[in-house]
Formats: sequence, C-alpha cells, structure tokens
Amino acid sequence: MSRPLLIIFLTIFVNLIGFGIIIPLLPFYAETFGASPLQIGLLFAIFSVCQLVAAPVLGDLSDRYGRRPVLIFSLAGTVVSFVMLALAHSLTMLFLARIVDGLSGGNISTARAYVADITEPKDRARAYGFIGAAFGLGFVLGPALSGVLARISITAPIWVAAALTLAATAMAWLWLPETVHRAQAGTGNPFRFLPGLLRRPIIGRVMAIDFVYWFAFAIFQTTFALFAERRFGFDVPRTGYFFAAFGVLGAVVQGGLIRPVVARLGDKGTFILGLVCAVVGLVGAAFAPSVVALSVALVPLALGIGFGHPTVASLVSRAARGDEQGRVQGAASAVESLGRTIGPVWGNAALQHYGNAMPFVSAAGVLVMTVVLAAGYRVTDSS
Repeated sequence: MSRPLLIIFLTIFVNLIGFGIIIPLLPFYAETFGASPLQIGLLFAIFSVCQLVAAPVLGDLSDRYGRRPVLIFSLAGTVVSFVMLALAHSLTMLFLARIVDGLSGGNISTARAYVADITEPKDRARAYGFIGAAFGLGFVLGPALSGVLARISITAPIWVAAALTLAATAMAWLWLPETVHRAQAGTGNPFRFLPGLLRRPIIGRVMAIDFVYWFAFAIFQTTFALFAERRFGFDVPRTGYFFAAFGVLGAVVQGGLIRPVVARLGDKGTFILGLVCAVVGLVGAAFAPSVVALSVALVPLALGIGFGHPTVASLVSRAARGDEQGRVQGAASAVESLGRTIGPVWGNAALQHYGNAMPFVSAAGVLVMTVVLAAGYRVTDSS
C-alpha cells in the first residue's frame, strides 16, 4: 500500500469508527425523543437529502481546488454535527444536526476521487477494497464501542464519535498529500453537468446501478436496529455487537477475499456475485425465527456487501475520464444519496405499516432488479 493510500485509509477508518458508533445508536436515541419509525427513517433521509444537494458541489470543488481541503471541510462538519447531536434536547435538534452533517458530507466521495487520482484503472477495485476494509473495520470497532459506551450513558458514544472524527480531521490536515488536478474540470455550475453525464449511456447505466444498490443497502442499514428490537428484543449494546460482527465479515471480504475474486471474475462478475449473496441473506434475515437463524442469514449478506461496495465504486470510477473523476464521483454520491434518502423512508414506513419482514424482503427485490441492470452493463476504462 502506497503512503497516500495508507493515509487516506487511516483517515477514513478513524472517521468511520465515529460513523459506526452512531448508526446502531441513532434509532434508539431518537426514540427517547418520542420519534416514530417513520420519523427515524426521515432522520436518516434528511442527511442524504442534504448530501444530494452538497455532493456534486463538493465533488466539483475537489476537481478545482483539490481533494485535501474538501475532505478536511467535510470531516470538520461531521464533528460539529456530532456535538449538536450530543447536546440535543429535542427531535428538531436531531434533524438540524443531521442537516449539518449532510451538507458537509463529501468525505467518502472525495476519498474515492482521491483513490482514482493515485491508482491505475486495473488496480482500483483492490484500492477500493482497502477503503471498503476501512468501512468494515469502522463498523467493527464503532458499533462495539457504541454498545460498551451506551452502558455509561446514551450520549457517551456520540461524544466519542465526535472526538474520533476530530482526530481524523487532524490526520488529513497534517499528513494527507494533495494530488494533481485539472482546473478546467471545476468551472461552471456543477448541477449543469449532471444531465449531460446521465445522458452518456455508460455513465447513465452505472448511475442507475449505483442508485438501486444503495437504496437497498440503506433499507437494511437503517431498519435493522428496529427490526431486531421488535422481533428479538435487542437493545443498544446487543445491536452494536451485532453490527460489529457484521463488520468483521465485511472487513475480511474487502480486505482479503476481494482481490482473488476480482482477478477471476472481474469487477462486474464480482458485483453480481455480491448481489446474489445479499439477496439470499436479506430473505433469510426477513424470515429468521431466532437469533441463531438471523446470525446465519447475515453471513451471505455480509459477503454480498463485501463484494458489492468496492466493485460498484470501481465501476463508477472506470466510467469516468481522469479529468472528471471528482465530478463523476460527486454525481455518483448524489444518486447514492437519493437512494439513501428514499430507502430509509420506505424501509421504516414499511416496518411500521406492513411488519418487520417487509423492509428486508423489499430490499431483496430491489437487488434482483440491480442484477438485471448490471448484467447489461459493459465495463470500460474511460480514464
């Protein structure tokens, strides 16, 4: 691993520990303010709506002014949002905190563009595997810390998340080198470029794939806590430990298994394999009659996400030219945000009105649609 890749890995890893702390905690924290499942879905969705607005702007700015300042800005915004979350005294304050985080939340798309800057197209799935491993490890330590710290108080995990994200900001400020950019890629209103990008057949298809994939993943991620609470009586610590175990599997896949599988099947084949595994896992989890059965079902789901996350990112990067990586990654982040906006609202509303199995069943159905879209996608190396 090169030094810049190592530093971006460590920066994202520390930031995602903080993010991993929040995910299993937020539904339970919102319930202390009287939030319904639908309101909890909206709490997740408002973050993604704000990212939908901000991500193309931040991606374009990263092409124009550099990845490093945009990454530092987005991390600092997350710190502010976590402090607001910890100090909240109402549901309204929770929504305001999530808005701040969403408007400044360009860290992942900027990190992806940074990786594209420093790697060759043939090496990107592996490089994105390292970033995916940062996700996985963050979801190992973050939820586990959340489970432990929640025994102190429900806001203790949030304060620790803020401190860790502040540390990630300092790491990016002190050690992350800048990459070379082409200033002409950053001129003009970034929203003006989105329709043109989507009209290009290859980019349009990969953006559709990106959208439906993240829509389905958002359903699982944002409904699992309430699903497990209602079906099996989970609390914050138990939910955190389950997310941590899930993260271990994802880290193993993305840190170790992804390279030989991609070498054999290619990005597209590995992505489709991941989708099939995820469908099996979601259907198994939806009808799991016991905690043991749920644990078994999460294994293929973790494999699916471990294969899916890095390869869908690689497919997006390979559809873009080198001088438009920030713009295309920003557009991808925007459509992902749209998926993560609709997914939580649908998933939590479905849980509230149609029962706790419906979110996972519907997510599986959406992933079957993704398989159809991916089967017709032609992988290229535009950069």
